[in-house]
Amino acid sequence: MRQPEQLSDPAENEPAGPSGGRSSLLGPADVRRLATELEVRPTKQLGQNFVIDPNTIRRIVAAARLSPDDVVVEVGPGLGSLTLGLLDAAKRVVAVELDAKLAAALPGTIAERAPELAANFELVQADALRLKELPGPPPTALVANLPYNVAVPVLLTMLERFPSLRRILIMVQAEVADRLAAEPGGRVYGVPSVKARWYAEVRRAGSIGRNVFWPAPHVESGLVALERREPPRADVSRAEVFAVVDAAFAQRRKTLRAALGGWAGSPARAERFLRAAGVDPGARGESLGVTEYAAIAAARAAEESKESAS
Repeated sequence: MRQPEQLSDPAENEPAGPSGGRSSLLGPADVRRLATELEVRPTKQLGQNFVIDPNTIRRIVAAARLSPDDVVVEVGPGLGSLTLGLLDAAKRVVAVELDAKLAAALPGTIAERAPELAANFELVQADALRLKELPGPPPTALVANLPYNVAVPVLLTMLERFPSLRRILIMVQAEVADRLAAEPGGRVYGVPSVKARWYAEVRRAGSIGRNVFWPAPHVESGLVALERREPPRADVSRAEVFAVVDAAFAQRRKTLRAALGGWAGSPARAERFLRAAGVDPGARGESLGVTEYAAIAAARAAEESKESAS
């Protein structure tokens, strides 16, 4: 299997300079100066690790494959390292920041380091998990360095609530990246792997070392790219499919006949749905892809529809 590209670590003395566009990216000294001025100490609780390497920012933006017409939403912009790079590549950037102190300072950083592009930037101070709408045109891309502790819930929430998102590039803990991109049958294949594929094609897009962050995390990071596609079936809802997935992986050592017994009403009924979907009742949850899970949900919905009609 082709290994993801390893993004280089920074040279500590590399100066911040133009990104090749109209933004002046933040370097290590800039990030630390801003944090000192704001009296900000990155917290584990909010999963704050700020990118301090301009070259890493350039590579992330390039990997996002943005067009000049894209409206990008960025979750957790922090001090603005990635935000500045995104402004050079997209039509508009909407940054969603939970931390009140960081949110208050970010517009000033944008005005100072990307004055020509400041009109293309908008800040929303909010919790991304509670976000229902965004100002302006619908977002077409999500690019973000997501806090490790909420990366998967934020990703799935954004995919659900903003169907206009066509492309996504997120930086997450390497273990989470592997899990999201895992294929059926893999050791780390699980609930996030299946649910992400309800919405999109998913692939590993790069690896990132610890030294591009301040403070340096204790784990490696990885990039995950998603391309939105239509759900595998139109005759069953996302909620119905996700209920099957949750039940299957809640007892992943058991066969699907046993694991889905509670969801179906009984193991015998679960077996009936599995056979109708063309799935071996003796298989385990980690061997199925999202298409098979959708077929199981559809089999139950079809039987219940017949029962209610009779």
